[in-house]
Amino acid sequence: MKAQKVYILLALCVLFWSGNFVLGRFIKADIQPVELAFFRWLFVTLLILPSFYFISIKKLWNVFTQNIVIMLVLALLGITLFNTVLYTALQTTTATNALLINSITPIIILVYAYFILKTNITKIQVIGVILSTLGVILLILKGDIYSILSLEFQQGDLWIIVSANVWALYSVLVKFKPKELNYIELFVALVLIGFILLLPLYFYQGYSWEQELQKLQDYWYFFLYVSFFASILSYYFWHIGIEEIGADKTGQFTHLMPLFGSTLAFIFLGETLKSYHIIGAIFIAVGIYLSLFLSKNKE
Repeated sequence: MKAQKVYILLALCVLFWSGNFVLGRFIKADIQPVELAFFRWLFVTLLILPSFYFISIKKLWNVFTQNIVIMLVLALLGITLFNTVLYTALQTTTATNALLINSITPIIILVYAYFILKTNITKIQVIGVILSTLGVILLILKGDIYSILSLEFQQGDLWIIVSANVWALYSVLVKFKPKELNYIELFVALVLIGFILLLPLYFYQGYSWEQELQKLQDYWYFFLYVSFFASILSYYFWHIGIEEIGADKTGQFTHLMPLFGSTLAFIFLGETLKSYHIIGAIFIAVGIYLSLFLSKNKE
């Protein structure tokens, strides 16, 4: 696949995740983290059912039994834990803190890729990550760098750090996926395994079926969006990026989230664009350019 196409798919992946954050503002107070994770993957499970017309269930089962450890680890990290931990964190921390801490994800991916995959990290790539991280921080702090001194860190911030590590580890370990599976088959298998692993936690909460049906009726549009765009398409695009350009470079694209989030908020929520948005966008663009192109030329 051509590199330019991969970059477009990764940008779309992050755009869909950013839309998830914007929509999530409206329902955070009404739906608990485990509920949100449950409905998200329930909808995904229902949406992928037609794929079994083209995918052999027997093949998936055979591959799973032969690679049970890595399949369980990937499902636990990427499906069961990541979103559940992230939603839990957002209950007890601010959006600013969450975005600020989450901006370290590409750095964590670089570290894991270096130690686990023995990926070579160039100086240009490190500079690129630093520049794009500064751009993210500038966006989050609305151009006032000194305001970082007044931030109050809460319990949810620790959960954000956990979620960032979970996603970084997943992004690196997915390189060890069974070779017999393409990324569509892998996603289907991981969703089914991860959803099954999530069920005991969901039922343990003791939610009322009447209330759950009401929430399903009230927020079906959100569940449909987050399941199809922010899950099925985004996970597939993310996996393509890891396969084609590596986890270290793919991770850089997460720095586009605050930029896309600001743009979507401007379009749909009427928020204004400021000068720091432009400056932050420049830092992010230059950082990603250095990481993707100049670092490639140096290798």
